[in-house]
Amino acid sequence: MSGVRASAPGETGAAPNGGGERELMRMSELAERTGVSPGTIRYYLREGLLGAGEDIVRTSRNMAYYPASYVQRIELIKRLQQQRYMPLRVIKGALEEDPERVQALVELEDRILERAVAGAEGRRRVSTKAAIERYGVPRNVLERLAEIGVLTPTRAGYDEDDVKIIEAIASFRAGGYEEALGFTVYDTLRYREALEPLVAEEVSALLGRLAGEVDVERALQIVEAGVEPLRELLGAMHSKLLLAELRRERASLR
Repeated sequence: MSGVRASAPGETGAAPNGGGERELMRMSELAERTGVSPGTIRYYLREGLLGAGEDIVRTSRNMAYYPASYVQRIELIKRLQQQRYMPLRVIKGALEEDPERVQALVELEDRILERAVAGAEGRRRVSTKAAIERYGVPRNVLERLAEIGVLTPTRAGYDEDDVKIIEAIASFRAGGYEEALGFTVYDTLRYREALEPLVAEEVSALLGRLAGEVDVERALQIVEAGVEPLRELLGAMHSKLLLAELRRERASLR
């Protein structure tokens, strides 16, 4: 076989030109290590998702050996498909343009999510009973907010962000925003629907500027440092826009 052999995990096979050592594996091993079927891997190869195939060592018509680098590339493709719902044509374009940046972006997203989840799990939750007693918001209001996805309680209760939303709802109600005047929990959907595309754009811009430019820990520090300033920025800009709109309304009535 021209000095090339299938490698067990961790072993190396001789390079085809004899110019060094590198790990090579049969299709069956590549499928086992990635959890992707041989048929799917062959499809990736046909579609160019694994490159042009220059690193494949073909020893006969029906026998080929694949580089270990395919393992990481296939796992990345799986993550982009399953966790980010990216179609293969988009994945192919991104990988062709800058595969290292795509990998850095995924790693940064995962680390941010891991830290956020760990932080949330480490904080105490507030029970429904405690929230009702503390903020005076009726149970049926809390239940409706959960039904429409504004609040996301677990059996352990509400997380820190949920509590802030409940506190805001309580303040609105105390200030006169009552259902008798037409103010309901469904008004919160207006803000969520407006914020969702803004947040998606913000995440894309933020990660796009940080991924591959600074190390992951520094990127995490920058993201965390921006949380409170962003809240203040959004609050201040909302106040300015609200005042400007009220002035326009007043001017239109004159």
